Amino acid sequence: MSKQNQPYTFRYNSGEGAMHKKLKALRGEVLTFKKDPFLNELKDCVEHYKDGIVVIKGDTIEAVGNFSDVIVSFPALTDIATYEDSVIMPGFVDCHLHYVQSPMIASAGDTLLSWLKQYTFPTEAKFKDKKFAEEVAKIFFRQLLMNGTTTANVFATTFEESVDALFEESARYNARTICGKVLQDRNLPSDLQDSSAEESVMTSERLLNKWHSKGRQLYAVVPRFAPTSTRLQLRLAGELYQSYKDKGVYMHTHLGEAENEIEWVKSLYPEARDYTDVYASYDLLGKRSVFAHCCLMEEREWQTLHDAECGVAHCPSSNLFLGDAQFRYWEAKDVRRPCKVGMGTDIGGGTYFSVLRQLGDAYKVAMLHDRYLSAAKSLYLATRGGAEVLGLEDKIGSVAAGYEADMVVVDLKPTEFIEWRMQFADDIFSKLFILQTLGAEAYVKATYVAGEKVYSKV
Repeated sequence: MSKQNQPYTFRYNSGEGAMHKKLKALRGEVLTFKKDPFLNELKDCVEHYKDGIVVIKGDTIEAVGNFSDVIVSFPALTDIATYEDSVIMPGFVDCHLHYVQSPMIASAGDTLLSWLKQYTFPTEAKFKDKKFAEEVAKIFFRQLLMNGTTTANVFATTFEESVDALFEESARYNARTICGKVLQDRNLPSDLQDSSAEESVMTSERLLNKWHSKGRQLYAVVPRFAPTSTRLQLRLAGELYQSYKDKGVYMHTHLGEAENEIEWVKSLYPEARDYTDVYASYDLLGKRSVFAHCCLMEEREWQTLHDAECGVAHCPSSNLFLGDAQFRYWEAKDVRRPCKVGMGTDIGGGTYFSVLRQLGDAYKVAMLHDRYLSAAKSLYLATRGGAEVLGLEDKIGSVAAGYEADMVVVDLKPTEFIEWRMQFADDIFSKLFILQTLGAEAYVKATYVAGEKVYSKV
């Protein structure tokens, strides 16, 4: 991989700062969320400091606030990185994507199911080769970090090698990453299919014990989706999830993405009331269950997800690219039974790694249904909302004292035109809306993971 003329740098996280509890700080405009603006008044949800400071001790945020107020408590603090024409925010949270689909991103297809057969399955079959998996994992994490993503909930594929490669690369950055072996024992090519339901779940449990809570790595039980698992595999997956969910293990799958998918599920599981009921019947619902897409949902299904405290990943780029149905945030966030919602890039159905750019597509999807999705609500979904989906809202998703020091520094003037355009923007949300809508490249100045700067734009 050539590094010539690259206007940016990556650094693995040495962990030195955390080890010695070194004190340092970021200074600049700071924006963060502390509550859900879909359910509360915006003024009660946001903290914004025009001239702010974030003090970091080791890998944790020690203090945040107005520079003049906070600095008096740290008279010896000299290691301060100042960012002008920027905004310091929580690192973006990507609730759903497939790292193993990175080699096939931007592959043209007609429908979800035919696209899977034509591109996805042949690509994922290559991940039995550990060296290939390591190569993809390396470039995948670089893409995340240069787009400000610090936490990701990631699909691997069938093979242990694909899981190990991702977690190994994640550990080098000390990034908080959720992943697991994909369970799929029918309705896909033999070179990608699990040999048996029992063996597949045993392998998943072995990987769980190897990686879960090792550093910042977290494990997920991952049935691809109901059509590619037998009833036995779903039952065993549910038993595995229930056995470990109190230890913070996740369940991650797809739900209600496309009409032909839902019809397929009905034919395979005629006893189920609906698609969600398939997962419920096999004990796959819980506080750390994450369902991607959820575009075609009945009210009964939303109520079921709400009651079980499940999370939902909105993947607008992928849904538009594949011509699927469209997510209705107003249904998901109905105040009578609101569900936790975050953003997902869904690489490689999604066509870019940027969570911020996903917000531009989310806005357009809502407008197609005469609904307005504000920049404030969008940015909540990309940060604290995603943390709530993952049950990590006490650790990530906000810039606050005691939180893990995962942050992104967003450049408010990344191009000549955007710099000119910004003079007509009245407030920080208007400025960030411009960025999410125009989709500027290289809009991240720096990404901090666990207190260390792991990416910077030169």
